[in-house]
Amino acid sequence: MATKNDVIVKVEGLTKIYEGKKAVNGIDFEVKRGEIFGILGPNGAGKTTTLEMLEALRKIDGGSAILDGVDVAKDPFKIKSLIGVQPQSPAFAEKTKLTELITMFAAAYGEKVDAMKFLADVDLTEKSGEFVENLSGGQKQRLSIAAALVHGPKVFFLDEPTTGLDPQARRNLWELIEGVRDRGVTVILTTHYMDEAEILCDRIAVMDGGKIIALDTPKNLVKNLLKKGFKKKQVVEQANLEDVFIDLTGKELRD
Repeated sequence: MATKNDVIVKVEGLTKIYEGKKAVNGIDFEVKRGEIFGILGPNGAGKTTTLEMLEALRKIDGGSAILDGVDVAKDPFKIKSLIGVQPQSPAFAEKTKLTELITMFAAAYGEKVDAMKFLADVDLTEKSGEFVENLSGGQKQRLSIAAALVHGPKVFFLDEPTTGLDPQARRNLWELIEGVRDRGVTVILTTHYMDEAEILCDRIAVMDGGKIIALDTPKNLVKNLLKKGFKKKQVVEQANLEDVFIDLTGKELRD
């Protein structure tokens, strides 16, 4: 059990109601400082709604969420300064250069930053003078990570960050997310990719029907399934098709 000082996010009885139906149904969980915490589940499970309540983007209808000692419902403006958010589909003002965008995002938080350093952290130095509309999908995702970190947040939220990316861009983004964690930032993400969750996440909450139906490390979740007698045809391969693709086309980013 994590100590009080280890916990940066504490959720108790969190509830969201739409048209009389509980989209998020009284869930409880804690997120430890410095971990990557994943929320998995089928479409409509309540993953994104949960994130949006924690981000103070959506009203909490019941229960509570405490982030670094701050009550999300009572002090949403304070929460904004503590978190970084990478949305599912990042959108930026057109006809604006990348360096200008980073500077603008920092200024919105009252910060002055070295825009080139932030772009270098996400492998976008060569695109610094480009307009954002000229970027590929993977580049926009990386830019959104840089923009979300300009104010030094304590918790970073990502909603399905690698959807639609090619294998090189996807693996690069994994490395960036791990780099964010290594800087001491707690990461909370949703994903539909089980391999992504297994590689990145220290712990996983599985949601369905607005409830958390399992919460543990990826390894323990697999062990628990095997203890129930689950079996499948075992084919042990040293590589998979994605590894073949990367080997044939190279690891370098094309965007």
